[in-house]
Amino acid sequence: MMPELRRLLAGVIPANPGSRSGTGAGIRTVSKCRIKSGMTNCSIGGLAKGPFLMSTVLVAVVAVFGLWSCSRGDYSGKVETITIGVPPLEQNALLYVADQQKFFADHGLHIIIKDYDSGLTAINGMLKGEADIAEAAEFPFVRNVFQKEKILVIACNDKFENDYIVGRKDRGITKISDLKGKRIGVALKTINEFYLGRFLTLNSINRQNVTLVDLTPAQYVKAIASGDVDVLIAWQPYIHQIEKEVNGVIIWPAQSSQVVYAILVCISQWLKEHTDVVKGFLKSLREAEDYLVRHPDEAKAIVRKRLNYDDSYIASVWVQHHFALSLDQTLIVAMKDEAQWMINSNLTSEKTLPDFVNYMYTDGLKAIKPEAVNIIR
Repeated sequence: MMPELRRLLAGVIPANPGSRSGTGAGIRTVSKCRIKSGMTNCSIGGLAKGPFLMSTVLVAVVAVFGLWSCSRGDYSGKVETITIGVPPLEQNALLYVADQQKFFADHGLHIIIKDYDSGLTAINGMLKGEADIAEAAEFPFVRNVFQKEKILVIACNDKFENDYIVGRKDRGITKISDLKGKRIGVALKTINEFYLGRFLTLNSINRQNVTLVDLTPAQYVKAIASGDVDVLIAWQPYIHQIEKEVNGVIIWPAQSSQVVYAILVCISQWLKEHTDVVKGFLKSLREAEDYLVRHPDEAKAIVRKRLNYDDSYIASVWVQHHFALSLDQTLIVAMKDEAQWMINSNLTSEKTLPDFVNYMYTDGLKAIKPEAVNIIR
């Protein structure tokens, strides 16, 4: 019997109806009614019997099952299938928890999670029709806004710091100034290009004084291990792998305390046609957020198993993340900062900043978690 049913019936049916002692013995007085001809005893102060007892139990059972069903969000209507393109990283914890705990199914959604090697390729896949929603850092989103793509942010699902610069000591790299003249591996057009550019500027190193080598994430570990590059900027878990496989490296944080915003992005026309689907999607993630707060160890285990991480690694990176739905002004500020950097670096032909507020879909999250929307219009 479900705990909810036991709790409700505890005050209606004694554990041992024939007993006057022990847990549940007797029934407390609720009210009294007059006895009409043909009715059994109806004094609730004593033990109700016959049809009255059976109807009372039936009502209680129906009520409990109704409450339980509502609390679980059981869904019997049309099931919508949506594909989410993501880099398979812990920043997607809310997605993985919602999927494993069946929160999506409870809201009539069948979710297909499609892996890409980065947020950049996830957005590119979405634009090609391979996915309905993409998860990425804000930087490739800004690039696509400059390219006039009609896309929108529906929520941020994580804020984190996990990007690092790693150099080989045997190439004479022991301090930041030693990066001059070196070959630096970077996945161009991802947010790491921005972090690297700003890192060099803050440390008075001209971008022209280094050689950038465009890499895919799959090439990261081999490139630095083989010496194809002297330096590499990468995100976790690649840095963790490099530390285990490459001897004699030095590592610096790359983000200068500016977090990455893991944002959920879709094409505006698709959103227009699927607003109810997006609402159910965000509700599912909100439930996953609550689950993660109440059951952090279980949530951590879900992500660890999903990504085949070991316990020590997931424990070390978990604290670097803030898993929560939001749409706030700091995201807009970060996008403006990155857009201006692109303009200054001649990475776009545009000369004016877009109004990124116009690229935020706030109605969905406002309906689910209004306190998380803090964008100034």
